[in-house]
Amino acid sequence: MGGGGGASEFLIQLFPFIALFAIMYFLVLRPQQRRVKEHREMVANVRRGDTVVTSGGLIGKVTKVDETEITVEIAENVRVRVVKGTLSEVRSKSEPVPANTNTPS
Repeated sequence: MGGGGGASEFLIQLFPFIALFAIMYFLVLRPQQRRVKEHREMVANVRRGDTVVTSGGLIGKVTKVDETEITVEIAENVRVRVVKGTLSEVRSKSEPVPANTNTPS
């Protein structure tokens, strides 16, 4: 007798696992997804003239933007190509610089 209590006992034993998953979702997974979305937007919005920091620690000014790469000037006449995904932050946003400006040196 008492065979009807098996389902409710199973749910009671399963509740801590469900609660743990909910806590992990709100404390770990959801904030991580938000950071990934913000990083993706930051990389998509990088423009010529922005000062950026790469994940390797290089700081420079963006001189050219392609679909997957950017060219960063890290010193006068020293330019490196960087994969967009390796940007860690955009320090200063600037107005877009026209692509065909020829400034005499």
